[in-house]
Amino acid sequence: MTAPVSSSVRGALAALLLCFAVAPAWAGPSAEELAKQSIADCLAGQKTKDRAGKVALFTRGQELAEKAIALDDGLVDAHYGRFCNLGESLRVDGEKITSVFKLKDLMRELDRTLALDPNHVEALATKGALLVQLPRLFGGDVPKGEQMLKKVVHLDDNAVNSRIVLAKACKWRGDTEEGVAYAQRALQIAKDEGRTDKVAEAQAVLADLGAKP
Repeated sequence: MTAPVSSSVRGALAALLLCFAVAPAWAGPSAEELAKQSIADCLAGQKTKDRAGKVALFTRGQELAEKAIALDDGLVDAHYGRFCNLGESLRVDGEKITSVFKLKDLMRELDRTLALDPNHVEALATKGALLVQLPRLFGGDVPKGEQMLKKVVHLDDNAVNSRIVLAKACKWRGDTEEGVAYAQRALQIAKDEGRTDKVAEAQAVLADLGAKP
C-alpha cells in the first residue's frame, strides 16, 4: 500500500512544476539586450570592409531587432536597431534605395522611433537627411527635412553629417553664406575627429559653394 503524500510535499511538487512551466519565459536575452546587440551589429557592419561580413552583421542585427520588438514594441532602441540594419543592408551595394516598399518600411521604423523619442538624435538626423535628399515622389520634403536637421545640430554640436546635408540644401536654394557656415563647422568637426571621409566631403561642399576650405 502506497503511503499518502503529505500536503507539504504536494505543495513543493506543485511549486517545482510551476517553475518548469514558466522557465521558458525566463530563457534567453531581454528585449533591451537584443536591441543593444542589434545596434552594435549595425555599427560593426558599417566599419566592416568585407561585403559578406557586412551582410551577415546587418541580417543578424535586423533579426535581433525584430525579436526585441516582439518582446517590447515600445522599446526605442529596438525600432532604431531594425531601421539601422535594414537601411544599411539596402546600401551595401550603393547609396540608392530603389524599392519603394523597402523605403516605406524604413520610414515607418524611423517614425516609430521618433514617436517614442522625439529627440532621438540619430533618427532625427537620418529622417531629416532623407527628406532633404529624396525626390517629392518618394516623400521628400526639403523644408521639413531642414527643420529636423537644424534640431539635430542644436541637440548635438558635433553632428557633422547633418551640417553637410544642411550646407548642400543651402546651396540648392542659393543661400551661400549660411551653407558655408555649416560646411566650415562640419570640416572642423571632421578634422578634430579624424574622419577623413567627412573632411573630403565638407571640402567638396565648400568648393561647390565657392568658398576656400
